[in-house]
Amino acid sequence: MARAVPETHDEILAAAARLFAVTGYRGTSLQDIAREVGCSKATVLYHFANKEALLAELMAPAIAVLKDLDDQLTGLTGAVAQQAAAVGFVDLAVRFRGEIALLRGEFTELLCQPAFAHIQQISERLRAALAGHSDRPVDRITALVLLAGIPEACADFVDIPDDDLRSALLTLVRRAVEPVDTLMPHPPTTEDKDS
Repeated sequence: MARAVPETHDEILAAAARLFAVTGYRGTSLQDIAREVGCSKATVLYHFANKEALLAELMAPAIAVLKDLDDQLTGLTGAVAQQAAAVGFVDLAVRFRGEIALLRGEFTELLCQPAFAHIQQISERLRAALAGHSDRPVDRITALVLLAGIPEACADFVDIPDDDLRSALLTLVRRAVEPVDTLMPHPPTTEDKDS
């Protein structure tokens, strides 16, 4: 008796997710996925044009939420942008911590694939929002460290319940990010006084 198509489709996705988590995206072949499901490679290719299409479908829900966050941040500046970016990104990272774990160590390479090319631009806008659109190095560096560290923490601390992890990450962000709207001007330098 032949398997139902939706069931096989979902089994292929589940097998790919398991294998990507263990051996990485690069380390997993379509044949490995077929073997895990108990079907032929041709069956996998019937459901997915290639391995990139499989990964794209696995990541589609997380990418949709990331795009929504990007839309929400459009036009926001200063501390309002920082707060919205922080809460939105932490929520996304905690919600999709399993998907994030699949990409550990391979995220930069995957951004080069056509299906994920737009993620780089969204990440840059998110980083700018976390920095409050400030050009101060400390704000830009803090935003980059948070963007890299939050997903890593979500993937690493699987033993921490979602609510506790979210609370801890938001506490971290509050400690790390200085709201740009409350910054005092820097004291004048000696060069400024001489001019």
